[in-house]
Amino acid sequence: MKKTVMRAVRAALQLVPKRLKTKLKQNERLTGFYIKSVRKSGLFFDAPTPKQTHKLYQAWLHEHHSLLGEQNNEALQSWQAIIVGSSENFSKTEQNVLALGAANVFFINDEDIGGFLPHKDNIDINLPILLLRSGDTMRAGAIAHFLDALKSASIVYSDTDEALDNGEYTAPRFLPNWNPELQLSTGYVRTGVMLKADYLERVDCLTSIAGLLVKLALSGQHLNIKHISLPLVHSCFDDYVTTRDLAVIRDEIESSGDATTTLSHDQNVNRVMWKNTSPLVSLIIPTKNGKQLVQDCVESILEKTTYSNYEILLIDNGSDEKESLDYFDYLNTLPKIRVLQYPGVFNYSAINNFGVKHAMGSVVGLVNNDIEVITPEWLTYLVGHVERESVGCVGAKLLYSDTRIQHAGVVLGYGGGAGHAHKNFPRAHSGYLKRICATNNFSAVTAACLLVKKSHFNAVNGLNENDLAVAFNDVDFCLRVEELGVRNVYCAEAELFHHESVSRGLDISQEKAARFNKELTYLKTKWSKTIENDPAYSPNLTLKRENFSVRIKEETG
Repeated sequence: MKKTVMRAVRAALQLVPKRLKTKLKQNERLTGFYIKSVRKSGLFFDAPTPKQTHKLYQAWLHEHHSLLGEQNNEALQSWQAIIVGSSENFSKTEQNVLALGAANVFFINDEDIGGFLPHKDNIDINLPILLLRSGDTMRAGAIAHFLDALKSASIVYSDTDEALDNGEYTAPRFLPNWNPELQLSTGYVRTGVMLKADYLERVDCLTSIAGLLVKLALSGQHLNIKHISLPLVHSCFDDYVTTRDLAVIRDEIESSGDATTTLSHDQNVNRVMWKNTSPLVSLIIPTKNGKQLVQDCVESILEKTTYSNYEILLIDNGSDEKESLDYFDYLNTLPKIRVLQYPGVFNYSAINNFGVKHAMGSVVGLVNNDIEVITPEWLTYLVGHVERESVGCVGAKLLYSDTRIQHAGVVLGYGGGAGHAHKNFPRAHSGYLKRICATNNFSAVTAACLLVKKSHFNAVNGLNENDLAVAFNDVDFCLRVEELGVRNVYCAEAELFHHESVSRGLDISQEKAARFNKELTYLKTKWSKTIENDPAYSPNLTLKRENFSVRIKEETG
């Protein structure tokens, strides 16, 4: 259907009484037709336009005015500032930080002298340091927030926006809590960083604020980094600064010797491929019948995957179609594939737990039977991440058959439970903070294509087959793995199709709806604190849609 027609249909549905709407949703055929029509129309939860964002942000600023107010500079602890960048805009930033009470101000012209710290001996090691890009300024009440946060952290950063000539503020960048993978791929924290001065004793030059954070992150030491979810810095991010920061970050990564890094010129993000020891990976694929789906999935893995050390465990959950059974018998003769029988009712968690028990690899991959490989190096990228000590679960970028985004990380709080970030966005879209095209950390990733160390899988006793037979078992699993002290990663370089739930159909029958609601209740009860404030998301962004628009007042409280 045309987009205009679907807009009219969606508007009309808002007028339908809730009781009737609930009854209509129980009609699987009607609901399936509606979903397909929405997708074909191109009517998705699109990214808000700059004009829409500006309007929403003005309302947000009005609502949070008291948190962004003036401060009493005389009552603050002494602090100092280092301004990094071009001398052209230095005076603007210098005047700002002096007005806010900086005891000392130093300047590093990163273009002329390569970031050398000429004032290192003059820096007071006992006073915190604010690092700010030349040309950027701070809100009047910013320093009080930073100094307060530094009482319980070693490094602090905040959200940012841009200041217009007419006195208005626009283009907010509402950031997640410390996100190491996003820093490596985009340098998302690049200005407005306050840290304890002794960190600068470990470096001889400061070519980039973003690069300094990467150097510290790769040093192996624990970093207590705190994020203030308020736009306390006014900054304009141009392409030159971004490209320069990414080059510095690549140098830092390469010097660590653990990865190779290339620049994606189309999206201007770093692509990091971590070295691996070529462990055996056990790819577990549950199915019931679905001969064509399984064939497309398995053949795409066998024919396109460049990583060679893997096995495929096809778990047959009571297939009864002759063509499927014949094909599975054939697969069982291939050297890389084993077909295992798991009779009984469908229980996604139990089937995968059964598969892992028979897996020979030190790394296990949970793969749906409706997955199809796109990028040949998908498994190489995923294995590189999963072998790192600091990493738990690793998920891939998954696309619907029409190439729209199906999965690019999971956000806690969507729909009151969890949902997929940027769902239905175009494949080529960069996403908010480039989080579609750049590898970054999320609290959870989907098990439709997920890699994890077998030791981590066993440490948390696998998927919860008692309480989460079908829905949210991957979210619960990822959160339990994260409690081991590791991070979960969405890997943007691993692209695959996910012809979602083709073999099972839509979960909209009364029985399925009841089961879904029961499992949603379990998730909301067990993980209420994380759902309330997902550290990989921002409390200033909406939970009504997966489009990362500014949160409106009606959503709070």
